[in-house]
Amino acid sequence: MNYKYFPHTSDDLQAMMEKAGVKDLDGLYAQIPDSIRFKGDYKLPSEMSEMEVRQLFEKLGSQNKQLTCFAGFGVYDHYMPSAVPSLLQRSEFLTSYTPYQAEISQGTLHYIFEYQSMMAELTGMDISNASMYDGTTACAEAMMMAVAAGKKVNKVLVSEGLNSKTRKVLDTYAIHQGIELVTIPLKDGVTDLTTANFDGVAGVIVQQPNVYGIVEDFTGFADTCHEHKALFIMDSVAADLAVLKTPGEWGADIAVGDGQSLGIPMLFGGPYVGYMCCTEKLIRKMPGRIVGLTKDNRDQRAFVLTLQAREQHIRRQKATSNICSNQSLMALFVTIYLSLMGKQGVKEAAELSYAGAHYLCDKLVETGKFHLVYNQPFFNEFYVKYDGDVDKLQKRFIDAGILGGVKFADGILFAVTEKRTKEEIDNLVKIAAV
Repeated sequence: MNYKYFPHTSDDLQAMMEKAGVKDLDGLYAQIPDSIRFKGDYKLPSEMSEMEVRQLFEKLGSQNKQLTCFAGFGVYDHYMPSAVPSLLQRSEFLTSYTPYQAEISQGTLHYIFEYQSMMAELTGMDISNASMYDGTTACAEAMMMAVAAGKKVNKVLVSEGLNSKTRKVLDTYAIHQGIELVTIPLKDGVTDLTTANFDGVAGVIVQQPNVYGIVEDFTGFADTCHEHKALFIMDSVAADLAVLKTPGEWGADIAVGDGQSLGIPMLFGGPYVGYMCCTEKLIRKMPGRIVGLTKDNRDQRAFVLTLQAREQHIRRQKATSNICSNQSLMALFVTIYLSLMGKQGVKEAAELSYAGAHYLCDKLVETGKFHLVYNQPFFNEFYVKYDGDVDKLQKRFIDAGILGGVKFADGILFAVTEKRTKEEIDNLVKIAAV
């Protein structure tokens, strides 16, 4: 049978079978015992019309229960302008292929250049690459980058305030890279660098705001790291940098994190986009792609891939990183979002998130059933203890159509974004006060 999307003809198949020394396709599986072969029909649905397919997925989608989200822990329910998906699908931007050929990839290279420019400005750093897979792997790449830059040192200090999901990814990468990870403990909810031993340290990783939502004061961290010839790495929620002191202002060498907060829907856990920015002196250690702006032989503006390390493609064993594929669809998402929102729009969204979180925290504490664990400044996420059964409380939230925070240790981590209204917040408090 000929299939529309299968490129091989009958002659092609026959030539391959002759080369493999078999008479037919079944001969390829001759060594598989008959007792374990599947002989039934696959339970695949019959073909459907476009209308029937739409109806099927609408029916499946209706089974999802839409909850008002007060959960965060690295993923946040931010507003997405309606123009984003329309612009996202324009033919000059939307592609599934890596932009190797600049001549036919100007649209893709253009928006990547704009993405890099905006992320460098948002983080206060010199250079941005053309995005990473997600925030956790971006942090892992920064860890390896620090070791590669340090030479003959393989230890990285990691704040206990780093999100546990990110730490698990670091652990996985470290095992196979021969990197030793040492945890810097928290004191009163913030990183206590005074306890750190800097012998043989290549880098220090902190998170801002940290896993408890606390905005840490990193004064002197960069100086201490640089005195010991270690790199200072900051992992931050991208949207928060619209109002917080940037990694560049803190003196960071590498800034990483997830860009999901820049308008990308939660999408049941992904796909997201990791960002990575660094100082100019580290540009040749940075994994992934960098797009540059130049002029062609007609003196017209042109975008090109620049500083591409060939080791990423053909001498992989010598590469700092083996990330060499980047279709950058989610980076396009971020680029359009930032372009539409502008500096003021991103700042206002962050300020609304901050105000909503502090309002919710105050109201919960007023009930007498919640207690803020750490007396530290926080942004749009905070950690409270609850004088009762957390599981039962969160069940009441869900029954009322609310995703009431993330159960964390023996408390709850609540998050508020600009999408949450005063009425929604008051309703959560009302349920919690019962």
